[in-house]
Amino acid sequence: MVPAAAPALSGAASGSAAGAALPADAKAPDALRNIGEVARLLGVKTHVLRYWESQFPALRPVKLAGGRRYYRPADVALLQQIHTMVHGQGFTLAGARRQLRAAATEGAVEQPLPAAEAPPPGADAGAQAALLAGLRLLRDRLARALDG
Repeated sequence: MVPAAAPALSGAASGSAAGAALPADAKAPDALRNIGEVARLLGVKTHVLRYWESQFPALRPVKLAGGRRYYRPADVALLQQIHTMVHGQGFTLAGARRQLRAAATEGAVEQPLPAAEAPPPGADAGAQAALLAGLRLLRDRLARALDG
């Protein structure tokens, strides 16, 4: 079964709740969203969001009387990250949790490495050294990921 891709989100992605990527819907950017709205935005069922709440300590929606969940913009942005990692990048929940924890301690989410292009035949030593450095960085990141 191929997971459904999450709908496109508008807005600039930043670490703050006010500037985080938010859904392009009729609500104000800082409005709370209920679990059904967020589930539709991400293309998952509501029970998945409830399970993710138990697996990711940083995910704590506001719960009002009757146990109704309301997600803040920061919660929606975090859920989008989790969804992308799990459904888009193939992370397990444990792997996504480790990645988010590491990003929180480093202060920023690790950016993907640019694709390395082979220097043309006869290229100078500087281009070959840059390629070699990029490959070593990739090797080190893969080793850390396997050890983590």
